[in-house]
Amino acid sequence: MAQFFEEGSDPGLSNFDRSVSGQSNGFFLPSIYSKKVLNFFRKASVVEAITNTDYAGEISAYGDSVKIIKEPVISVSDYLRGQDTTATLLTDQEDTLVVDTAKAFKFIVDDIETKMSHVNFKEVASSSAAYALKDSFDSAVLTTMFAGVPTTGPDHTLGADSATKLAAGIYDGAGSIDLGVVSETDPLDVMARMARLLDEQNVPEEGRWFVAGPDFYEQLSQSGSKLLSVDYNGGQGSIRNGLVSSGKLRGFSMYKSNNIPSVSAATGKCLAGHISSTATAQTIVSTEVLRDPSSFGDIVRGLHVHGSKVLRPEAIVGAFYTID
Repeated sequence: MAQFFEEGSDPGLSNFDRSVSGQSNGFFLPSIYSKKVLNFFRKASVVEAITNTDYAGEISAYGDSVKIIKEPVISVSDYLRGQDTTATLLTDQEDTLVVDTAKAFKFIVDDIETKMSHVNFKEVASSSAAYALKDSFDSAVLTTMFAGVPTTGPDHTLGADSATKLAAGIYDGAGSIDLGVVSETDPLDVMARMARLLDEQNVPEEGRWFVAGPDFYEQLSQSGSKLLSVDYNGGQGSIRNGLVSSGKLRGFSMYKSNNIPSVSAATGKCLAGHISSTATAQTIVSTEVLRDPSSFGDIVRGLHVHGSKVLRPEAIVGAFYTID
């Protein structure tokens, strides 16, 4: 590629000045084009780390459904010598996970861009499209999970979507949890209450997670607990999957996400649970490259399908909070 020289700024006093007769190269500019692209910041993806993805390989198209058999509950009875034992009849109750969401992308790379550009636009745009699909998937699944938090039998919803604040240490009522440090509810106490609710439902400690937005973690960092005397994860891995700590807090692996569903009156909401609470299945059905019939270029398009279902509502807890 030719190197161009910048035109002189002072007439008659600099090199390559247009005032010089016969100077045909005065328009050359010293522009250097980088082959690297300035990528935009990408939101962390957390859903695959906090859900059961075992069924992903069983789908292939939009509208597919996966029948998930529930584990039978076996009863235990007293045994007296010489008497018959009581048998538990097995059942094949099932849940159905339906692949009910389809998202597509499409872009065109002109032949001139392919031949003349110093950037591989097809590769860059494909990477951007893959991220956009993942971001949409995260947002949809987190919305499903929040909607699946039970309010009765058991009630796992702490606070309410309200601007009215509950008193410090109060989690039940028509208001939202007043999150803070001084004369307010400590974020660590909120996590402890969530852990207790899961304990009461015999939810295993291994595989528990907690996810919240940046505002919750800002309050958490201001907590007086010595558990937070160092930065969570030193910036390691959070862009990859939202993990903000290499260790656990109150028994939870901690995740941060900007895809938390919006609230109406409260400041925000957070979610805790077990990896078995929700099942997700996703796949890229098709990625195609074909010639554009209307121009000289290639069409690149792809189709992503996914579905999700809360299988164990008792293994998930949600909380609404307000921050002054």
